[in-house]
Amino acid sequence: MSPAGETASPANRLVLVATLAQRAAIRYTPAGIPALDVVLEHDSMQVEAGQSRRVLLHLKAVAFGVDAERLANQALGSALWCAGFLASARRGTGVVFHIQDFKPI
Repeated sequence: MSPAGETASPANRLVLVATLAQRAAIRYTPAGIPALDVVLEHDSMQVEAGQSRRVLLHLKAVAFGVDAERLANQALGSALWCAGFLASARRGTGVVFHIQDFKPI
């Protein structure tokens, strides 16, 4: 159980090492919580079906609260270790990575 009494499911957990490629201006939710929309870029080699494969991706992400404020201070191009979960985008097309924790690397 989480502190709020809700059950957290480990089935939707993403850990990604990526570069901070784009950052919007910090905004505030109607409840006054800081929110920051970013785009992360990932480039790696992965093994799939016994073969090496280069993986390149751009992923929309968002951080809220203290994490949004901390992320707003990271330089574009910074390498980050990020952890969080995936959710549908606000307009219902695509997914957004909700960053719950990150560390510069």
